[in-house]
Amino acid sequence: MAEHLLRVENLMRRFGGLVATDNLSLEVVTGELHAIIGPNGAGKTTLISQLTGQLMPNSGAIHFAGQDITTLPSYKRSGLGLARSFQITSLLRDFTAADNVALAAQAHAGHSYRFWGNARKEAPLREAAHAALARVGLAKRADVPVSELSHGEQRELELAVALATKPKLLLLDEPMAGLGVTESQRMVALLKELRKEVTIVLVEHDMEAVFALADRITVLVYGRVIACGKPDEIRNNDEVKRAYLGDQHAVTRHG
Repeated sequence: MAEHLLRVENLMRRFGGLVATDNLSLEVVTGELHAIIGPNGAGKTTLISQLTGQLMPNSGAIHFAGQDITTLPSYKRSGLGLARSFQITSLLRDFTAADNVALAAQAHAGHSYRFWGNARKEAPLREAAHAALARVGLAKRADVPVSELSHGEQRELELAVALATKPKLLLLDEPMAGLGVTESQRMVALLKELRKEVTIVLVEHDMEAVFALADRITVLVYGRVIACGKPDEIRNNDEVKRAYLGDQHAVTRHG
C-alpha cells in the first residue's frame, strides 16, 4: 500500500463570514504529482498557505511525513521537507540567480542572513546553488541578476530555490502563470523530470499541463473537495464539468 506523505483532515479556514477552506480532507501519496484545480476563489492558494504555515487553520489537522504539523511555524515545516514556490515570483531581483539559490540553501542550513557576505564565498553553498540551477536548466545563467532573467527563467529559478531546501514535498502555486507557449512546454518538461525525484503538489489553471502531468487530481469549489481521482476520472466527472471544466468539448480542448 502506498505511503501517504501528506494527510489533511477536516481543515477549516474562515475570513470573517467567508469560508475559504470548508471541511477539506486530502491525501498525497509519496512519489506522486497531485494537482489541485478549481475556479478562481476556490481556495487553492489558501490551502497551500495552510500547508506551509503562512496561514493557520481554524480547525482540522495537517500531517506530514508521519508528524502532526498543524501548529508548526513555516520554518520548522521547511526543515521537515516542505518547500513552496509562489504564484507571484518572490525573488531578490538585484542578486544573481546563484545568489538567490545559495541564500535558500543557507537558510535551510539554519544560518543567519547577516553572514551572507562571507557565506556567498563558501564552496558548499556555491556548489549546492549550481547543482540546483543545473537541475532546472539554468546552469549557464548562474551569474545573471534576476532582473535580467526572462519571466520563464524566473519561474525556473523559483524551482531551483525550492529544490535547494532539499524538499520531500514541493508545493507549486501556478508555476505556468504568465508563461508563453514555449516557456510552458519547457516547464512541463522540467516538472516531468522533477517528479521522478520529489513528490509534488501542483496548483495550476493550465488544464493541458495538469492532465499531462498529474497522477491524481483534486477539484476544489468554494473551499470544498468535489472530486478526487485519476485524470480520466476527473475529465469524465459530470459534477466537475458543471462546476469547472465545462462541457465535454471544453474538457477535450483543455485536456
